[in-house]
Amino acid sequence: MSSSRRAEDGRDQPAAPPPLFSIGSSDPGQELVDRRGLDDRDIAQIDALMAALARLRDAEQELTDASLRYMQLGRTDMRALHFLIVCENTGTLATPGAITQALGISSASTTKLLDRLEDAGHVRRARHPSDRRALVITIEPSTRSEAMRTVGTAQARRVDAVRRLLPAEREIVTGFLEDMAAQISVDGVDWSACEDAGSES
Repeated sequence: MSSSRRAEDGRDQPAAPPPLFSIGSSDPGQELVDRRGLDDRDIAQIDALMAALARLRDAEQELTDASLRYMQLGRTDMRALHFLIVCENTGTLATPGAITQALGISSASTTKLLDRLEDAGHVRRARHPSDRRALVITIEPSTRSEAMRTVGTAQARRVDAVRRLLPAEREIVTGFLEDMAAQISVDGVDWSACEDAGSES
């Protein structure tokens, strides 16, 4: 099979790579996707939608990577700052325990995270106003301002895309995204059990 094509000037040029998110190229033997009842237009639309989702994932990853580089922080650090901004916006006291629960990390990891953020001048620890045994964590104004000006502004542009949809379209998109999230969830999935079952068949 040739990996190049002949241009008008006679020179060989590399052939275009096969589409990564096409049903036909990813599953030509229909081992994964039953295409009964789908015509060529249906398949083309599905391929286009899968490719659009891939572009969205790439854009989100690029934005995340850029924000981490700019703020010189790790992913969990940025999630913690986001949580602190939300707490401040809603008048919620952010305790270390609340941060632990929100981020899904251990208490020890939360302590290390707060030490790191405090040493870098991003957060401040203070005594809880009604429980002197507890602490409240707040984000420093300069860090909040910088995060809102850069990462927050970029993330907020998502809303512009949502605003352009009609109400009924938003419900359809919401339902689609929730359904897809459920379909690819790995909760309760044991791939080793699937492998064992396949070897017995």
